[in-house]
Amino acid sequence: MHLTRREFLAGAAAGVAGLTLEPAAFAEGLVTPARGAVPLRALGKTGVKVSAVGLGGFHLGLDSLTDQDAVRLVRTAVDEGITFVENAREYIGGRCEERLGKALRDGYRDKVFLTAKNCGHMRTKADCMTSLEESLRALQTDRVDLMLFHEVIYDNDPDWIFERGGLAAAVEARKQGKVRFIGFSGHKHPDIHLDMLRRDFEWDAVMMPLGVMDARFRSFAQQVLPALSKRQIGSITIKNSGGFMSPMLWENKLTAAECLRYTLSLPISTIALGIESLKQLADNLAVARNFVPMSATEHKALFDRIAAVAADGRYEIYKTTQNFDGAAGKVAHGFQH
Repeated sequence: MHLTRREFLAGAAAGVAGLTLEPAAFAEGLVTPARGAVPLRALGKTGVKVSAVGLGGFHLGLDSLTDQDAVRLVRTAVDEGITFVENAREYIGGRCEERLGKALRDGYRDKVFLTAKNCGHMRTKADCMTSLEESLRALQTDRVDLMLFHEVIYDNDPDWIFERGGLAAAVEARKQGKVRFIGFSGHKHPDIHLDMLRRDFEWDAVMMPLGVMDARFRSFAQQVLPALSKRQIGSITIKNSGGFMSPMLWENKLTAAECLRYTLSLPISTIALGIESLKQLADNLAVARNFVPMSATEHKALFDRIAAVAADGRYEIYKTTQNFDGAAGKVAHGFQH
């Protein structure tokens, strides 16, 4: 089935069930950049455009990198055209934010759209304000462009954020000029995202996993992305290749490039990529600079190859287990870690 973008959004608005999401449906309206340029895309209705590929924060704190390596990686990415950079306070004990803060000195802070994930997992006003202030200090800045509530992955997280004061903290921080835009992130279940979207608040951006396996299992692409498109909320993608050190690629003879191209063919704003070397950076930039949306034929061929393993979540254990859930969130919700 091939739909135009207009037809797809109309169907989503009408609540069409069983819609098959095909990247080819979104080729209309996507602009291929001039060769050598990193494409920019609108972050919903914020009025801001960000690079279609962005830099994820977790890998910056890996032991395989020194502080100098991380700074060089970030600055090279920015110099090459990446503008979207994200991080979280709890990544590797705060090391990731601290390294990013060092990289953003010398004028680099003003060259990026900086996203911080709020790790106040009790979701109280005080808890969230403390997390934000810690992030600002580590990032060596007085404001972040986008604050995302981190790991909205428990069924009661929406209630906590709205009732315990977390959202009030975000709104107050926005009034103070410490935050420009507000959103949330999570990787567990589309229903939790939909619960957040049903609440009485105008979110600016939402982060979620939209890799090739997602389209066939507890699919954020099928269930959440249409709602974001309809409301013009920015969409940020994570876990493009199945998560950190995923066996998904080599076990199924997939390449990182084709997985990235698949996700870029969706109507997303940007994708936060885990990059830990200049070689990986160059490879991802090459895909972005030469991006052409997948055709219906290419899409079918890709999904024919993974049909036998795409429907049971075996490569999306961040949806089915607590293996990817942060320790602080587990403690807040009464789970052992």
